[in-house]
Amino acid sequence: RETNRFWVQGLHLQRLQLASGTNAKKDWSDHALWWEKKKTWLLKTHWTLDKYGIQADARLLFTPQHKLLRLQLPNMKHMKVKVNFSDRVFKAVSDICKTFNIRHPEELSLLRKPRDPKKKKKKLEECEEEALELEGIYSSPGLYSKTMTPTYDSRDGSPLSPTSAWFGDSPLSEGNPSILAVSQPISSPDILVKLYKPPSLLDKAKINQGWLDSSRSLMEQDVKENEVLLLRFKYHSFFDLNPKYDAIRVNQLYEQAKWAILLEEIECTEEEMMMFAALQYHINKLSIMSSDNHMKNSENEVDEVDAALSDLEITLEGGKTSNTLGDITSIPELADYVKVFKPKKLTLKGPKQYWCTFKDITISCYKSREEAHGIPAHQMNLRGCEVTPDVNISGQKFNIKLLIPVADGMNEIWMRCDTEKQYAQWMAACRLASKGKTMADSSYNLEVQNILSFLKMQHMNPDPQIIEPITTDINPECLVSPRYLKKYKNKQISARILEAHQNVAQMSLIEAKMRFIQAWQSLPEFGITHFLAKEELIGITYNRLIRIDASTRDAIKTWRFSNMKQWNVNWEIKMVTVEFADEPSLSFICAEVDCKVVHEFIGGYIFLSTRAKDQNESLDEEMFYKLTSGWV
Repeated sequence: RETNRFWVQGLHLQRLQLASGTNAKKDWSDHALWWEKKKTWLLKTHWTLDKYGIQADARLLFTPQHKLLRLQLPNMKHMKVKVNFSDRVFKAVSDICKTFNIRHPEELSLLRKPRDPKKKKKKLEECEEEALELEGIYSSPGLYSKTMTPTYDSRDGSPLSPTSAWFGDSPLSEGNPSILAVSQPISSPDILVKLYKPPSLLDKAKINQGWLDSSRSLMEQDVKENEVLLLRFKYHSFFDLNPKYDAIRVNQLYEQAKWAILLEEIECTEEEMMMFAALQYHINKLSIMSSDNHMKNSENEVDEVDAALSDLEITLEGGKTSNTLGDITSIPELADYVKVFKPKKLTLKGPKQYWCTFKDITISCYKSREEAHGIPAHQMNLRGCEVTPDVNISGQKFNIKLLIPVADGMNEIWMRCDTEKQYAQWMAACRLASKGKTMADSSYNLEVQNILSFLKMQHMNPDPQIIEPITTDINPECLVSPRYLKKYKNKQISARILEAHQNVAQMSLIEAKMRFIQAWQSLPEFGITHFLAKEELIGITYNRLIRIDASTRDAIKTWRFSNMKQWNVNWEIKMVTVEFADEPSLSFICAEVDCKVVHEFIGGYIFLSTRAKDQNESLDEEMFYKLTSGWV
């Protein structure tokens, strides 16, 4: 044992002697021992082999800790990067994001590439290799360095050092933007055909099996050198998204949203699809134009965004001193005639008009305005409810679908508004009320404006004469999802895209990307990560848990994180239990996925919501690790 005490330490001396005797230039400092049978790195060199539990017949591999990994970024481009295979995945992702100059790496993680069950494994691998040759941007730069420092300041996000050593001839410098910050149009519809599209919610849930455990290393999870992994935004809670510092982050977010819509990973209406296509077409046009013209206007664009952010910051911090005490203590109310109905119920077969008042987080319905001081015919408390839009601009349909929690599930109520303004006001109030907030919250007016802006982009152009002629540079097969390609001819889709383009034609490049991201966030299914739990699905978002009917896609029950007391996991039977303050606890057994993945999503969102609430940009890595690994 006295001899064993120095075995691991002695390897450093032995490899130095080996280096001096055979290859003096070989650097062995990155090598370490890997115990393949136990899937463990022997990194504690002060430990004896006996303390590790290693016997004489153990097979140890002396291998570099940093190995090449092929990463598919959200824009579907591949990069070869050297990654530390002995670090926790959380730390490895953080280092990758520093390399790519992406702030807030805690929002991203690594995902195994989904396999299409209809394709043979051999053919799929051939397609991957072919894609590598076609892209032409795969490189193997020496990204790892012991002295590598972040490329941005952790406090304000300003660049600290150029990244030319990692990306070539100053790709992030003025006049030569990084390939990661510039959106490239889809070159051929064949690319969409080759990519895997999950046909159902169950298939989407199976994809989420592939998320790597953030608390374990790559080697511990059987990741091989040169394996393809997907770098994706895992947690759909984006903190401090600032165009001034986040050109790459904004572009990669836009790309992930674009592909999610094109591959039908998220549902959207026909009008919304044409709006997304118009924004995508506009972004493609601006991206391929001369970079010099955009660089001249970039400072003005940033100034406008900064001014808007500053105004918002002043508003949120209570900078307006003209408010009186009465203005602060009073809570705004809504009162108007709104059609209310319960679909597929015998009580209310069709829409019936009520005089509705919205106060605090409660909607009261009266038969007429004159009876508003009496007992309401219906009353709805919206805390914890599901709010879903059902809008058709051309048909002047502005519906709000409410799924209100009751003892045995969800009570479905529909509200129909008459105008866009009325819809925006009531929709914004419903969204805040579902989170337990009133219209006195500072975000109410901003939410109303965002909804109106979202509706405005979907408007049809009333003057067809100013629509630009259809040119060869528009390819509808690369701008809309396959569902609508089957429904309409290419000329019809091109005409509608150009018509919708008139609403966004004046936007700058960064504004168009931000609008695309905001519109993506406004979709009802945004940010829902599905997991299979026996015969139903569990959806996890940034602020709630949802029990979903897999066949109808309807929410059965919703639980808010704000009402959660604690959660724990029975690792033997893979059961997750979540306890709430004023309602029964939720328990479910994970099927086809490690419950550790579900646990990590809940812990990650809890941490990110706390970070956003405290407006804290500094990442407490240890607390994040504890929340997601099951320590607390």
